[in-house]
This record gives sequence, C-alpha cells and structure tokens, in this order.
Amino acid sequence: MEEKIKIIRDLSVEEREDVFVDLARILEGTAREAFVEGNRHFAAMSANMAQAIFVNADELARDDAQNAERVLEQFKAIHPYPLVSMAVH
Repeated sequence: MEEKIKIIRDLSVEEREDVFVDLARILEGTAREAFVEGNRHFAAMSANMAQAIFVNADELARDDAQNAERVLEQFKAIHPYPLVSMAVH
C-alpha cells in the first residue's frame, strides 16, 4: 500500500479509483476479522469506512491528488488485532 501512496499523483483517475476500491475491500476484510475476533466496535467502524470509500471512490479519485494521498496515508496502519486460530484439537 505504501508504494501506491507515493505514486498516487502519477496515476490516472481510473487507476486512483481502483486504489480506493482496493482499500475499501481491505477494510471490509478487516471488519470481518474484527467481528470474528469479537471487536464489534472496530468492525462497525471499518465496515462504515469501507462503505463510505466505495460510495465516494470516484470523487476521491477525481479530486486533488493531495487529498487522495491524505486519505490513503490514514490507512497505512496494520490491523491491530491479528486473527488468531481458535481451532480445538
């Protein structure tokens, strides 16, 4: 993701939109993992942010590239609750 942040200014509008759609998909996955882990608040926040990005991906891609960079920089953090196997042997 970090390499995408560095080159976001050089991308076309369609490519920027694809980056935002990818980000929203990642957030949806994070929301599912957090829900499985029992962190409903984090899951709800991630799901809501993913939905907001899906809905506004075209506007985010067409707006100023600096704003697009700011949005992407906010999501550089790694998921704070890594998925742990709950398998019973």
